[in-house]
Amino acid sequence: MTFCLGITVEEGLVGIADTRITSGNELTSAQKVTTYQNGNGAFFLMTSGLRSVRDKTLTYFDEVLESCPTPFDKLYKAVNAFTTELRRVAAEDKPFLADSGLHFNLHALVGGQLSGDASHKLYLVYPEGNWVEISRGTPYHIIGEGGYGKPVLDRTLKFSDSLRMALKVGCLAFDSTRISASDVDFPIDVVLYRKGGQELAQHRYEKQDLADISAWWQEHLRGLVHDLPSEWIDNVASKLIKVCAPPGCRTLPPK
Repeated sequence: MTFCLGITVEEGLVGIADTRITSGNELTSAQKVTTYQNGNGAFFLMTSGLRSVRDKTLTYFDEVLESCPTPFDKLYKAVNAFTTELRRVAAEDKPFLADSGLHFNLHALVGGQLSGDASHKLYLVYPEGNWVEISRGTPYHIIGEGGYGKPVLDRTLKFSDSLRMALKVGCLAFDSTRISASDVDFPIDVVLYRKGGQELAQHRYEKQDLADISAWWQEHLRGLVHDLPSEWIDNVASKLIKVCAPPGCRTLPPK
């Protein structure tokens, strides 16, 4: 399984990807985010799905970028080029994967800004090659293991938040997923893009780098639950009555 999170806020973009690769009983690490920068801007691409499909699609996509006479000026054009190669890989490999009992699967998140884009963009690409743009209404999307990180994102993240806030919330969403999903783990790769910029900032965090943050978050969660008003519980507790054995039932003597 995978945890790849893309966040779009007013200030820019945050991308977070774990590196855990599971194959049968083997656990390995591999990068799941790729960055692209040229004179027309910058963007990142994260994937979740079959590693073989990812590698082949990215190889074809890199070849397209290298042979393109002029760099793409809008991000959606780069996304369309990626989906063209994804469909090419599907045509080549999908039947053989199906014969082996494997489902053709690759989701991708593509985020960035090119010279023709009025603002930064974040796109979700489906295995079929179609895509949608992630907008301010729900300013994030997770591909892979998404259930455990959604609550903290839904409760705290807003499009108006700063990049710093988005990164904090994103790392907490990853931590929640890591705690509950055995196939999501460190190290994680973080990518930041500031609106109107020409470059991406990228950094890898090991487990020990965020250990204090994880411990702080867990302890404060426990403290907040402890401090939660309890009158509503007291009202229920006051109605509890002792449950007696029904008439006619014989009480067994203690051993």
